[in-house]
Amino acid sequence: MINSEKSLDIHDYTEIFLRRIWYIVIPFIVIMAAATLYAFLLPKMYRATALILVAAQKVPESFVQPTVTSKIADRLQSISQEIMSRTRLEQVISEFKLYSEEAKSLSREEIIELMRKNIQVEIEGKEGRGGRESFFTISYIGKDPGVVARVTNKLTSLFIEENLKLREEQSQGTSDFVSIELNATRAKLEEQEAAITLFKKQFMGELPEQREANLRIVDQLQIQSLKINDNVKAAQDRKMIIQQQLSDTKMQMAFGPLSGNPKEERTAATTESDFSRLPLPTQKVLSRYQEQLNQGRYLLLELKSKYKENHPDILKAKRYVAELEEKIENIKAQEMGENMEAKETTISSSPLVESVKQMERQLLATDLEIKRLQEEDSKIKTKIAQVQGRIEKTPIREIAQSNLTRDYENMKESYQTLLKKSQEAQQAENLERRQKGEQFKVVDPASIPEKPMQEKVLRILIFGLLLGMGSGIGMAFLREQMDRSFRDAGDLEATMEFKVLANIPKIEKKAA
Repeated sequence: MINSEKSLDIHDYTEIFLRRIWYIVIPFIVIMAAATLYAFLLPKMYRATALILVAAQKVPESFVQPTVTSKIADRLQSISQEIMSRTRLEQVISEFKLYSEEAKSLSREEIIELMRKNIQVEIEGKEGRGGRESFFTISYIGKDPGVVARVTNKLTSLFIEENLKLREEQSQGTSDFVSIELNATRAKLEEQEAAITLFKKQFMGELPEQREANLRIVDQLQIQSLKINDNVKAAQDRKMIIQQQLSDTKMQMAFGPLSGNPKEERTAATTESDFSRLPLPTQKVLSRYQEQLNQGRYLLLELKSKYKENHPDILKAKRYVAELEEKIENIKAQEMGENMEAKETTISSSPLVESVKQMERQLLATDLEIKRLQEEDSKIKTKIAQVQGRIEKTPIREIAQSNLTRDYENMKESYQTLLKKSQEAQQAENLERRQKGEQFKVVDPASIPEKPMQEKVLRILIFGLLLGMGSGIGMAFLREQMDRSFRDAGDLEATMEFKVLANIPKIEKKAA
């Protein structure tokens, strides 16, 4: 084409098409003939297809929750990778003696790749509940119709077996994992329980739940202490009375009663008559000492009514009375001799002596009782101090116990959750082992195909049609661009740079 800047219209394209028609028709016919010949000379390929239903589990999910919850598309992809592995496909190729002719020119890897291309897995229908119900098809393409059907059924059985194996492995893996976590949590829970037990043993009596019991114990001990104090006071009062009675009795024994037993009066008179036989100086000395002794005894009795036995004034009065008694006894022993011995024998045989001994025994028993009560009160006060110490330590133990208890409760909750999950995982595992879970069910097994595949022939013919048309139009365009002929006045003006004044139209001869 000389004038490349010229704009073309429909008439120009029609003229070019008619002028270059053989450049279009010949390549189109040649390529279409070659494509048709190639399509019909290719070996016939057959495809067998099996339809598989993904059946839901037979036990309601409200009773047993499955542990395999992946979508069918994801699971099929995983199963397909396993089935289409080199090892599995080599077993199928060896079993059915496939690709014997291709093995002469292709390597083992190329044959495996060729078989992968001839296997197709497609999901059909709609996803069911949770994506676990649907249909899918397994197809295989080959030259022999019978072999194609058998290989397709073999692949179907492999898919079903692999699905059962995969579901069982996943459920067992889930159960094993939960069991391991459960055992680890149980060990930690036992450690927490041991720590709490040790804490309670170590701080027994100081625990928060024992606060009320400790308070009641303190109350009871305080009541017991008050009772013991009352008993001590009563014993001390009884002791004072016995001491007073003992002192009166001893004075009565020393000086004789103002009135009473005639026998005792006679004994005292005899004693006084004996004193009258003593020398006058001795009588005056004894009389003076006796008067001092009586004053000392009365003073001692008065002090005892006011003070306790260990009071310094009482001790001093006792020593004074004892010294006077010792002096009088010494004088009597020296001056009276046998008369004193007779008097003492008479006094010792008096009933007052037995009374004094009895009161002394009572006084000793009272002292022992007071000592026992005081020791018991001391023990009770010590016990009260111990219990109060426990109560004071209770807030500290409560904080520590709350920390231990909080960790224990959290661990116990985790253990209960894992225990429930472990039971559910075990049920799901048993479900899969008994094949009561989701399964692949063959609805339509692969049958021997009766007609070869037409899709490949159509694809070749369509490709040849498009290639022939493209090649013809391309060659016509290339030939038109290389043509340097003048087709109109514009081509002449563009080449010669002269203005064309007139055109002579083409005269066609009409038939007469």
